[in-house]
Amino acid sequence: MLDDLLGRTELKERIAELEEEVHHLERERDAESERRREAVAERQRAEERVNRLEDRIADLEGKVDRGADDGDAGLEFRRRETLHGDRRDELLARLDSVETGPEGALTAVVPDGHDLPAAVREAFGDHAPLVGRAAPCIAYTDDAGLVSATLRPAILPADRVEWGDGFHVDESWFRPTGRFAFALVRSDTFALGVYEGAERVSLRGFTTDVKSDHSKGGFSQGRFERIRDGQIRDHLSRCREAIEAVDADRRYVVGESTLLGEFDADATASVDATGDPDAALDAAFRDFWSVRLAAV
Repeated sequence: MLDDLLGRTELKERIAELEEEVHHLERERDAESERRREAVAERQRAEERVNRLEDRIADLEGKVDRGADDGDAGLEFRRRETLHGDRRDELLARLDSVETGPEGALTAVVPDGHDLPAAVREAFGDHAPLVGRAAPCIAYTDDAGLVSATLRPAILPADRVEWGDGFHVDESWFRPTGRFAFALVRSDTFALGVYEGAERVSLRGFTTDVKSDHSKGGFSQGRFERIRDGQIRDHLSRCREAIEAVDADRRYVVGESTLLGEFDADATASVDATGDPDAALDAAFRDFWSVRLAAV
């Protein structure tokens, strides 16, 4: 009764309502966090399945190539794998730790599979055609034949063919180092991150409403295409301005292959990352910094 007289009963009821609302919001937050964790895990599983399928496709393409080249008949890669994160770093460290006698380890950049350096042909012998099929790549082997493999890095270095007492494994070829800008460009999506090594320190992204289908009514197909092309040009102009304005030592641009020529970048690559700018950028970053291993 005293609470009623003092007006506290209504306040207590309101407090109880608010506490219940807080609990409800907390449950929604926890459920959303769980959904996000499941989405990330599912995306990683999907990427692993994609990598396995890509490796299988590469093997099948190799068999097709061998069918057209009698000199390559019967040759098979011992193993192929797409390396990410810790697995990539572990194998790079292992390769970098190899020591041989003077001029016992060959490091050869092979940008074109149809023009193998003479040293590669001699060192790999009958298996040299496999190096050609793995190109563009960096080929590694030693004079005892204990190591025989190729790696396709994110950044293919300038041509080099050198024998030394160990392999040349420059981390900047294979994994993110220093400060750089990394941009994903699609015809309707843009995402730009500035990174310090593998850590993203800033993010900017936007989407543009670009016409994707021409309705049967209304204006002509030609007019539709002109409008769509203009929307894409405007979108790409905004993308260029954002990339050029960023303060970074290097600029990498990935995305739709038909758009990459529009940008001045230190390296470009075609990737299939889609979705909202944040998630798409993460997927593109992982894809770009993956390393393809082929054991010859």
